[in-house]
Amino acid sequence: MRRRLVNSSSVRSVGWSDGTLELEYVNGSIYQYDEVPQTTFAALLAAPSIGAYVNTHIKPCYDYREI
Repeated sequence: MRRRLVNSSSVRSVGWSDGTLELEYVNGSIYQYDEVPQTTFAALLAAPSIGAYVNTHIKPCYDYREI
């Protein structure tokens, strides 16, 4: 999946394809979150704090796996 770099102290890059959100954290770990709507991905990119958005709107709401 193609990811784009973001300005965040906790997330290095983000990508989205066909409902899968992929996050690369600054520590090098990569997680994929399932069934994430494109509107949620757009809101993530527009959030004033990407890390805070991930912690409140992504992690508690979607199934995930580390890749």
